[in-house]
Amino acid sequence: MSEESDDDSKTEEATEKKVRDAIEKGQLPFAKEVPVVASFLAILVFTIFLAQPRAIELANFLSMFLERPEAWSLETEYDAILLYRQVFLEIAKLLAGLMALLIFAGLAASFAQNLPSMVLDRIQPKFSRISPIGGWKRLYSKKGFVEFGKAIGKLILAGTVVGLGLSEAQTQLLSGMGTQPEAFASVIREIAIQILVSITAVMVVIALADLVWSRFSWRRDLRMTKQEVKDEMKQAEGDPIMKSRLRSLQRDRARQRMMADVPKATLVIANPTHYAIALRYVRDETPAPVVVAKGQDLIALKIREIAEAHEIPVFEDVALARSMYDQVSVSSVIPAQFYQAVAELVRLLYANNGSRTGQVTR
Repeated sequence: MSEESDDDSKTEEATEKKVRDAIEKGQLPFAKEVPVVASFLAILVFTIFLAQPRAIELANFLSMFLERPEAWSLETEYDAILLYRQVFLEIAKLLAGLMALLIFAGLAASFAQNLPSMVLDRIQPKFSRISPIGGWKRLYSKKGFVEFGKAIGKLILAGTVVGLGLSEAQTQLLSGMGTQPEAFASVIREIAIQILVSITAVMVVIALADLVWSRFSWRRDLRMTKQEVKDEMKQAEGDPIMKSRLRSLQRDRARQRMMADVPKATLVIANPTHYAIALRYVRDETPAPVVVAKGQDLIALKIREIAEAHEIPVFEDVALARSMYDQVSVSSVIPAQFYQAVAELVRLLYANNGSRTGQVTR
């Protein structure tokens, strides 16, 4: 009950720090069904391309026991060891390709989700991992029941697919029993491929669902209470890196808001490439022109670009732009010493009937 109440109180999305800490501790989302699908694909590839020639080699080797038993001497213990070794090597040759494919598929499926990393916290011995009480809690937790339900569902689906595949292949099996062993082996191989394809298709759907669910549950488990978010923000205030990060985010947001206000400007005063100041002046709205945006270099060019896109007049006045830049603030009216110079530009603007561009030489 206490765990459920804790989960209910965690309504806030994880902060950037919480996510980063989880990644550093190796707590990453992982869909277990993806490696399973990769394993089925490996088995399918082996069955289609490698199983038949390897099986023929093994069958030819074993047939010698029936056709020429006298060729094998078992008079001493050493002879028996040699024979067992030979049989083992032949079987190993058959399975080596399958094992290599399974290992490669499993590693590829795991690495595709998360790159490998060494996390000491995950390999350090902890009593809670071997505690019987902790084990029972994990087994009978909500997550444990979900995993149990998934396992039962997979077994039922796999059993259903195999059963349907065998029932459809019943005629092939019965007709193949009257053929030569090589032909019957080919029939069994074709049936096995059909069943593997069906199971793999079902597992792909399950793996995709598990992939989405693992990401969702990982994010859900990282959720925080409102108090945890407040506590973390208080701690972050004393962290120089976090302070710098917060200031950077605040500057970015302020810049975005400023750029969004440029289309509201009445005119832009620019020093061709280095400075740009966007002013808004509407009679009876403000007592004096208000600075809606200002910037240098790339930001200045962006202000000009937005102004030109919205057909806002741009006046190139080098002296005025330079002198105003350091003495005006965004969202504030211009200082009184610039009233006359700006008034001349406004007069020129109305004289030109709102012409989009202009130039003043000083």
